[in-house]
Amino acid sequence: MFIFYPDFKTYVDQACRAAEEFVNIYYETMDKRRRVLTRLYLDKATLVWNGNAVSGQEALNEFFEMLPSSEFQINVLDCQPVHEQATQSQTTVLVVTCGTVKFDGNKQRYFNQNFLLTAQATPTNTVWKIASDCFRFQDWAS
Repeated sequence: MFIFYPDFKTYVDQACRAAEEFVNIYYETMDKRRRVLTRLYLDKATLVWNGNAVSGQEALNEFFEMLPSSEFQINVLDCQPVHEQATQSQTTVLVVTCGTVKFDGNKQRYFNQNFLLTAQATPTNTVWKIASDCFRFQDWAS
């Protein structure tokens, strides 16, 4: 059954603006201010990094601190709102990025990263927080 949402285009446009803002903040923070990166995550968020799961603020902080310094370049950004029936009416956006990253001392590699962001209302505005983050290197088969 098809359900038409008259304001769906507005909903998608808002999600895309939020995703673009978020991606700029996330990768700049990852490259230049990594010590505060966990502020972008929910307290119980999970990161899956090349198949290895890390959950919770303390574990995320330890993980990010052990990574070498980085230079991310985003080539592709896609996003879509997640239907509220799937998220118990929590405003949620799926964000997908692809690009290249060079970690200090390593060769440049392609990567793909997916985020589930949820809107957290504060007294003055809405803040997007990462509920789930999945990062994968994308190596070409030889």
